[in-house]
Amino acid sequence: MNPEVELYPIAILIDELRHDDVSLRLNAIKRLNTIALALGPQRARDELIPFLDESIDDEDEVLLTLAGELGDFVEYIGGPSFAHILLQPLENLAAVEETMVRDKAVESLNKICPLLNQSQLEQYYTPLLKRLSLGDWFTSRTSATGLYACGYSLASPATQDDMRKSFGQLCADDTPMVRRAAATHLGAFAKKVGKEHLIADIIPLFTKLSQDEQDSVRLLTVTDLVAIAEELSPEENKTYFLQPLKVMVADKSWRVRYMIADNFVKLSKAVGEDITRDDLVSAFVRLLKDNEAEVRTAAAGQVPGFAQLVDKDTILNYILPCVKDMVTDTSQHVRAALAMQISGLAPILGKEPTTEHLLPLFLQLLKDEFPDVRLNIISKLETVNNVIGIELLSQSLLPAIVELAEDKQWRVRLAIIDYIPLLATQLGVEFFDEKLGALCMSWLGDSVFSIREAATVNLRKLTEVFGVDWAKQTIIPKVLAMGTHPNYLYRMTTIFAITAMAPAVTPEVTRDYILPTVTNLVSDPIPNIRFNVAKSIEALIPVLSQNPDTKPLVDQQLKPALVKLSEDTDNDVRFFSHKALIAVQ
Repeated sequence: MNPEVELYPIAILIDELRHDDVSLRLNAIKRLNTIALALGPQRARDELIPFLDESIDDEDEVLLTLAGELGDFVEYIGGPSFAHILLQPLENLAAVEETMVRDKAVESLNKICPLLNQSQLEQYYTPLLKRLSLGDWFTSRTSATGLYACGYSLASPATQDDMRKSFGQLCADDTPMVRRAAATHLGAFAKKVGKEHLIADIIPLFTKLSQDEQDSVRLLTVTDLVAIAEELSPEENKTYFLQPLKVMVADKSWRVRYMIADNFVKLSKAVGEDITRDDLVSAFVRLLKDNEAEVRTAAAGQVPGFAQLVDKDTILNYILPCVKDMVTDTSQHVRAALAMQISGLAPILGKEPTTEHLLPLFLQLLKDEFPDVRLNIISKLETVNNVIGIELLSQSLLPAIVELAEDKQWRVRLAIIDYIPLLATQLGVEFFDEKLGALCMSWLGDSVFSIREAATVNLRKLTEVFGVDWAKQTIIPKVLAMGTHPNYLYRMTTIFAITAMAPAVTPEVTRDYILPTVTNLVSDPIPNIRFNVAKSIEALIPVLSQNPDTKPLVDQQLKPALVKLSEDTDNDVRFFSHKALIAVQ
C-alpha cells in the first residue's frame, strides 16, 4: 500500500486538532491514540504532547475528552519510563475552571502515578503536587487534594513528611471549596499513611474539618470517619471518635445528620461492636426521631442493617417502637423508605416476634394512601414469607392484597400481578382458585395496557405452576370466550394471552383449543387484531412443529392463513404476515 495513502487520514486528524469547528476537534481528540500510533512514540513525545499542552485554551467539552484520553496514553509514548511527559498537560488541565475537566484530569493523573518509578515521582510528580497545592487559584488547590493518596506510598520518608504537612495546609485553606475537596479525599489519604501518622497527623485534621463553620465541609467528614475508624482498634476508636460522633448526630445542620444517618451501618461496623452496643443505639434512635423528614428517611433505610449488629432485645425495646411511630409518619417518603426496609427485620427477629410485632405494621403500610408505600411493601413480602410461611401471611395479608389488586394506581396493580405466581406456588391450586382465580381473569380486561400484558404473562406462569390440565379447565375456556367479545380490546387480549401461553401448554391443547380461535380472528374487521394474529401464528409455528401429530397443521391451516393476511389491504398486516411467512420457510 502507498504510505502516502495510508498517512492521509492521519494528516486529516492532525489538521482537525487545529480546526475551528469544535465537533472536528473533539473527533480528533477521541482518536488521539490513532494519531500517536501513526507518529510513533518518539514523535508523539516530541511533537504531539507539546502541541496538546499548548491547546489547553479550548472548549470544556474538548478539554474533558482530552483529560480522559491522556490517562490511557502511556503506552503510546513509549511506556512507563516516559509516563512523566504526560504530567505537564494534565497539570494544566487540573487547574482549569470547569470542575468536570479538573476531576477527569485528577482521575488520569491517579492512573499514571502508579506507573512512575521513585526517581520520576521525586523529580516530576512531587513538584507538580507542590505547584498545584500552592496555586493562586482555588481550582488548582482543589485538584491537588485528590493527588496525595496515590503518590504517598511511593515517596521517600522526607517527601511523605512534606506531603502530610502540605495536605494539612489544604485542610485549613481559606476557601471552603478547597476544604470541601480536602474533606472528600481525607479518607483515601488516611488509608495510605501508617497508624502512627494517622493518629498524630490525620485525626487532628479530621477533628478540625468536622468542626468547620461550613456544613458542606462537615458533612463530607462522615465518610472520612468511616475510613479512619476502619484502620483503628475499638479502644482507639472509643478514644478518638466517640465524642465527634455524638456531636455529629446532634449537628445543627440537617445535612450533616442526614449523612450520618445514611452511613450509620458503615459507621457502626467501622467503630466496632462495643461502641455500637453501648453508645450508638441511642444515637440511632435519635436519628429515627429526627425533626427533619430527610434524616428520618435515611435512617429508615439503615434499620435492617443496624438491627443485624445488635441483639434481639435491643431491637424490640429501642428500635421497634421507633419503627411503629414511623409507620404513621407525616412524611410519605419516610413511610416509603420504611416500607422498603421493614421486611428485612423479619429474618432477624424470627417467626413469633414477626407475627406479633411486624405483621400489623405490614398491614397498616399495605393500606397506606401513598402508592409508593404500598408498592414497596408488596415487593418485599417474599422475605417475610420465608420467615412466617405462606399460610400465616395469606390469612393476615390476603384481604389487603386482594384490595390492592383493584388499586387505582396501575403500578400497584402491576406489582401485585408480579407477586401472584409466587403466591400461587405456595397457596396451592384449591386455595388459589377459590381466592385469586377470578382476580387473575379480571386483569385481562384492565383499562391499562401494561396490566393486560402482565396478566397474559401471569397466566403462562400460572400454567407452569399448576400444569396444563388446570389451564385447560380453568383458564383457556375463559380466555377463548373473550375472542368473540364485541370490544376489540378484549379480542386483542385473547390473542396476546394465547400467544403467551402457547409455549407452556402441549401441542395438542394448542391444536384443539388455541388454533380454532386464531384462525377465526384472521378475518377480524380490526387491522390491529389481524396483524397481531400474524405475530401469534409466527409464535405458534415452532410449538406445533415440535410434535409429529400437529406438524401438518402448519401447512394445512397456518400457512394458508398467513397467505390470506399477506394480501390484506392494511400495510402493517401485510408486513407482519410476510415476516411470519419468511419464518415458516
